Amino acid sequence: MTVQSHPSSKGGPARASLSSLLPVDIGHSSHIALVDAETAFWGLVRKDLAATAQAEGELAETFRRKRDDFAREMDVLRFHLKPSAVYFNPTERCNLNCGYCYIPEDMRRSGEHMSKETLLDSLERLHGYFRAHMPQDRLPQVIFHGAEPMLAREAMFAGIEAFGDRFRFGVQTNATMLDDSAITFLTGHGVGIGLSLDGPVPEIADRTRRRWSGEGVYDAVVSAIDRLKGYPGFNVICTMTEENLPHLTDMVSFLHARQVPACMLNVTRCTQPRARTLRGGDEEVAAAFLKALRHSHALYRETGRKLVVANFANILIAILAPTARRLMCDISPCGGGRSFFALAANGDLFPCSEFIGLPEFNGGNLFRQPIEEILETPAFRKVIERKVEDIAGCDSCLIRHFCGSPCPAEAHEMNGAMTEKGAFCKFYEEQVAFAFRLIADGLHEDFLWDGWDAGTEATCAIGTV
Repeated sequence: MTVQSHPSSKGGPARASLSSLLPVDIGHSSHIALVDAETAFWGLVRKDLAATAQAEGELAETFRRKRDDFAREMDVLRFHLKPSAVYFNPTERCNLNCGYCYIPEDMRRSGEHMSKETLLDSLERLHGYFRAHMPQDRLPQVIFHGAEPMLAREAMFAGIEAFGDRFRFGVQTNATMLDDSAITFLTGHGVGIGLSLDGPVPEIADRTRRRWSGEGVYDAVVSAIDRLKGYPGFNVICTMTEENLPHLTDMVSFLHARQVPACMLNVTRCTQPRARTLRGGDEEVAAAFLKALRHSHALYRETGRKLVVANFANILIAILAPTARRLMCDISPCGGGRSFFALAANGDLFPCSEFIGLPEFNGGNLFRQPIEEILETPAFRKVIERKVEDIAGCDSCLIRHFCGSPCPAEAHEMNGAMTEKGAFCKFYEEQVAFAFRLIADGLHEDFLWDGWDAGTEATCAIGTV
């Protein structure tokens, strides 16, 4: 089977040499991937036909004919986007002290809240920026994020009510303050709701997510999950750590049984030193993650109901239709400062929430400077200009545009420079190989949202080789 994706590379079309279609072993019994790393063009071919397919036949001809179009498309995706979303932190504080949190502890203990008046003023200023830079038929997105945004509930709800016709809203919450009236308000306004839970039982979940007193919050999160049953706009994030890796398949069973429509099984971002002690090794994380994916597929085949693992679905879409991807962590440069930015409770702007607490990446203040000016500051440009071509090892990796070498905050803080890799290189390699195997076997749709390709256009489809 041969299918194909799209391009990338700053500075114009890729090299013309067909020898740049190089083999990638995806661990499949009969097929291998041929990938052009500069454009992210790929094909799946039988192993015994790979050498011929590199130079002649339908795949090689398609590559030659459409290479420049794909290169331009990926160039737009990588280097010419404008922000369309903001991670809005209405408070610096949190009522939890989770082991891997990227926000410094002193901010979470005693940081400031936004007042209602300040939050409304912030949304007005953001609306002015997006109105000037986005198509009129698209609404920008505001994701209230944390720390814990429900600590600023009154101000946040006032903003949602006042600006509901000008933004698409989401809330990422630890669920401890998500009472019935809050759920009624959020679901009634069509707000996306993300919850966090790290295990199927309290003995696991409460190891990493706790109150300052040390008390776990498992019961509160499960109660919220049960009360949100049937609401299509909610998901659950599970952060993979060495504490829960052996239990990820049980976690998938738990979420599926409660009819959660989508989840994320996220690696531990290693921006803060404390998080690095919980991260788990690359190979162990990859093995547990793929086992959980296979289990989610078995449950789908058994019941006909999907639990979409959104971060893996995004890798699949990055291969199948790069410009349709929903998340922007696995493209280089990443989405930080390009497709979104983060607003702190005092009005400071950062390329991404991962950088809040790192003064070097503070680009300016929403109340004192135009957003357009802040996006061009050195604090933002360091993130926006980080690309895989400048990172040793990534620069020669054939799958570099299906991974993106995340995460810049992690690379900078953990490994000392933007030109270094982040963590979990092996994990991303295994994800991509697994995605290719699913495509080769025609199973990839089972792992994607129904209708994920609505509004997309097929630009290349090649027959079986």
